[in-house]
Amino acid sequence: MSRLKTCFDQLRAQKRAALIPFITAGDPIQTLTVPLMHGLVEAGADVIELGVPFSDPMADGPVIQRASERALAQGTSLRDVLDMVKNFRLQNQTTPVVLMGYLNPIEIMGYKTFVQAAESVGVDGVLTVDLPPEEATDLSALLRAHAIAPIFLIAPTTTPKRIKHICVQASGYLYYVSLKGVTGSANLDVISVAKKVTEIRQHTDLPIGVGFGIKDVQSAAQVAKVSDAVIVGSALVRLVETEAQDKLLKMIPAFVRALRQGMDAL
Repeated sequence: MSRLKTCFDQLRAQKRAALIPFITAGDPIQTLTVPLMHGLVEAGADVIELGVPFSDPMADGPVIQRASERALAQGTSLRDVLDMVKNFRLQNQTTPVVLMGYLNPIEIMGYKTFVQAAESVGVDGVLTVDLPPEEATDLSALLRAHAIAPIFLIAPTTTPKRIKHICVQASGYLYYVSLKGVTGSANLDVISVAKKVTEIRQHTDLPIGVGFGIKDVQSAAQVAKVSDAVIVGSALVRLVETEAQDKLLKMIPAFVRALRQGMDAL
């Protein structure tokens, strides 16, 4: 059984939503990423989404764009990200890790080389933002063959027909983008999110995670009531950007711990 399935099965049995924080690998410096990952788990993270820095992150807002720029300035490559997962696995063999990024670095490395390396270091899922399921057949087949979940996005504007198609192609969990726009957008409408999650559930038994626009304890707790997972990215990455490096190993876990406590207080 995969780490992702085990994680979500346990949470479902406990009637709890997963907390999935996102950080960009190599931001602000490469040596801080693995300690931050461990800090996230200790604070209550159930799954970690680890961003692969890319020069043109078109689906991301300014906060995560700047995180990619900082990580790239440190020379962070896809191979470095895989090494970080490998180092994380030296102490943690249970928490699922999902790589989130764009297709270009994977294409440069080569699908087969990437997937084999990802499996060897303990990657559990891959979400390639700019690769629609209609064009993902080859990569998805390789990922599945190596027990890695291909994870896809569903938007507020996605039609029922396409939702059904995406659900067939996906595994691990589905990532519902709660807002029109880029990461870090505002004005989260929980009622609309609940309606869309209900619609998606008509087509799949996969867990449904909700991201974009979750900025604080209140919004995390509201989304936890209507979904299987709460995904938080820009709010964490903003802390990396604004706070001193020597404070991050305390401040980021503290923020995640507050989110977890708010979600569990339902």
